Amino acid sequence: MTPGNPAMNVEELVAIDVHTHAEVSSKGNASLDDELHDASSAYFKVEGKRKPTLEETAAYYRERKMAAVIFTVDAESATGTEPVPNEEVAEAAAANADVLIPFASIDPFRGKAGVKQARRLVEEYGVKGFKFHPSVQGFFPNDRAVAYALYEVIEETGTIALFHSGQTGIGAGVPGGGGIRLKYSNPLHVDDVAADFPHLKIILAHPSFPWQDEALAVATHKPGVHIDLSGWSPKYFPPQLVQYANTLLKDKVLFGSDYPVLTPDRWLADFEKLPIKDEVRPKILKENAARLLGLTKP
Repeated sequence: MTPGNPAMNVEELVAIDVHTHAEVSSKGNASLDDELHDASSAYFKVEGKRKPTLEETAAYYRERKMAAVIFTVDAESATGTEPVPNEEVAEAAAANADVLIPFASIDPFRGKAGVKQARRLVEEYGVKGFKFHPSVQGFFPNDRAVAYALYEVIEETGTIALFHSGQTGIGAGVPGGGGIRLKYSNPLHVDDVAADFPHLKIILAHPSFPWQDEALAVATHKPGVHIDLSGWSPKYFPPQLVQYANTLLKDKVLFGSDYPVLTPDRWLADFEKLPIKDEVRPKILKENAARLLGLTKP
């Protein structure tokens, strides 16, 4: 937090968006190559600026009286593209602590160096969680040899593991899907992680098409597993997702947009039209995330 920039006031926030992307560094380097970037923009029919800077993202959410979890995706081993530096994301969040919450992303194939980096990012930069994209990073979440040492640090430090689940817009429409394999993002692979790390806080990102029922099963069975609703307009949510959000999972479902590919403005406008119970709406929009992130008392 920089002088003169207040800490986050949760009571004044309209919502907490748990899923936003840092897509460009201060040097102008993007976390995806041009082919994958353009394909995902076409897939999501992106309107407006696709590569806002970290400061622009902070201003965008401040204007809306919202907070945002923000992260890059480190898939350098699979894509050859360097991510936006985690340290840069964390520093921008510290400078905009009233609206930004820093997550990091570490390529699981970085091995011991990645494990060391994860601990340093938590202890020195205040990172609150870690984003994994199994399809883009090219790994099964339950691969003990590749990822479990990272999960040990995340569980030990009380931070959060956020996993992309289901289909991805990255690579969609590119020949061969850009080499990206959907099989890695079946949420049942994360069920193994939740069983092996019973105190690990987990978020399954997105409606998990074509594995929505699997995601709902994992979240109802494993106490530490939550679901964010990012990446889809709510008008396309499967009926069973709405049903569970209203009932069994009302304390474990979280608002997420996937900004900048899907704006919170569009998401919230469509969410208003869903048959969500009045008493559940504030849970999804803010209260569940505030509790999970440690911004309010359990």
